[in-house]
Amino acid sequence: MINDPIREGLAKGWLHIDASQLGKDAVLEADVCIIGTGAGGGIAADVLSDTGLKVVMIEEGMLRSSTDFRMLESEAYPTLYQESASRKTADKAINILQGRTVGGSTTVNWTTSFRTPSPTLKFWRERFGLSELTDEHMAGWFKLAEALVNITDWAVPPNENNAVLERGGNKLGIKVERIRRNVKGCYNLGYCGMGCPTNAKQSMLVTTIPAALSRGAVLVSRARAEKLVFDSGRVSSVDCVAMQGTGYDTGNVHVRVTAKHFIVAGGAINSPALLMRSKTPDPYGRLGRRTFLHPSLVSGADMGNKVEGWQGAPQTTYSDHYLSTQAIDGPMGFKLEVPPVHPVLYAITVNGMSEHHRARITNMANTQVTIALCRDGFHPDSEGGSVRLLGDGMPQLDYKLNNYFFDAAKRALLAMAEIQFAAGAKEVFPVDERINGYRTWAEAKAGLAALDLKPLSTRVASAHVMGGCNMAKDEKEGVVNVYGRHHQVENLSVMDGSVFPTSIGANPQLSVYGLAWRNAARLAGDMRRS
Repeated sequence: MINDPIREGLAKGWLHIDASQLGKDAVLEADVCIIGTGAGGGIAADVLSDTGLKVVMIEEGMLRSSTDFRMLESEAYPTLYQESASRKTADKAINILQGRTVGGSTTVNWTTSFRTPSPTLKFWRERFGLSELTDEHMAGWFKLAEALVNITDWAVPPNENNAVLERGGNKLGIKVERIRRNVKGCYNLGYCGMGCPTNAKQSMLVTTIPAALSRGAVLVSRARAEKLVFDSGRVSSVDCVAMQGTGYDTGNVHVRVTAKHFIVAGGAINSPALLMRSKTPDPYGRLGRRTFLHPSLVSGADMGNKVEGWQGAPQTTYSDHYLSTQAIDGPMGFKLEVPPVHPVLYAITVNGMSEHHRARITNMANTQVTIALCRDGFHPDSEGGSVRLLGDGMPQLDYKLNNYFFDAAKRALLAMAEIQFAAGAKEVFPVDERINGYRTWAEAKAGLAALDLKPLSTRVASAHVMGGCNMAKDEKEGVVNVYGRHHQVENLSVMDGSVFPTSIGANPQLSVYGLAWRNAARLAGDMRRS
């Protein structure tokens, strides 16, 4: 029987408040209040509680642990994802997968772990004045994070879904490498996106949050942070409202937390939205701007034999060939990876209707899928999107797909099709509503070259939301400084992917871990001295 460390800890007395179960308003006090329990919030809670500071963690989503994870999409998406895994940009052209549970996206991601690429850090130093962020400086923080969450080489051979990318790339002379993963004792199930039922994924749910709770930190789940309250230019408290059910209906009970310092770690989109609702000082209009997505293209392939992409580690091979061959500030480059192929995720992504769609679903066992993650944010024509508030105070991301992106999209669809045919595909179907499928590489090359890609027809998705509270040395260029401290509010920090000035150009979880650890350690030192 697999143990559930969360349930065991709660039985021993860990302090957890499910706000949906409160019968009356509550007031809590802390040295540090952390809003969000994902990659940034989880690391911050661990680091700060380890120095003896009293920490309260606020999470909008539900507390779910390994006992609750049953590898079912019907249960996972409504309970573990923002907007039941249907969050979209304002024009509905991009579907966004983003976690909404204790542990945030680290609870539901596919364990892919990369350090921040050197060209990205170099661009940040030169463009945003973040001179401290050198490869050498960040290496130590990455090592700490890698040790904590057991980021190591994946020694198991790739499943057939990933092997297609490796096989096709090798045949074409395109370098394909293996991905490092944050797992320990992995059962190689392939259902990482629905929460790990074996606790093998070393997410914040099973590492930093239990560590903080064991030191006396308090976790408040199903509590939406509505606004920060200011007094004399400082944050004095945060007002939260209890959520009901799976966390989409607000209740009548409120939770207020007072603290010496506040850390916003709700993730890109939600973090800038909270600061906006709170009317946080934004004299230069930077808040919510420069939000990036790694907008991703999808290409399916009928391999003519069993792939069964729902089983086996979901992402174990990748190629940076189309990143390294593009100047970082030139035409948009893209990274190739392989996602899992689960029924609901596949059905909402694949193009077509009626009999065409049914045929695709029927043949899912033979289907291989490759994705291309586009590196946005490094060119004047790639300024990202903007977060805005709707009438009810909830956030929406306006992200326009332009010609600069679609140039990369066409190159990405061509590259993926060529690799899939090289690996032995019988048919390749780049995911655009006007494409039924191609039987040969020559047919695909001609068909894609002639196709005018456009929003809503060309399917675009994202699982990496970054920016919106970007770092910059100059307060005119960003919301926070190089340590995540708000430029105008002394006792306010942001520690999540929203501080990135551009996209990463790689899966961002390790970048958030390393940067949050660095910044939380600095904050802990500052608070001890004061």
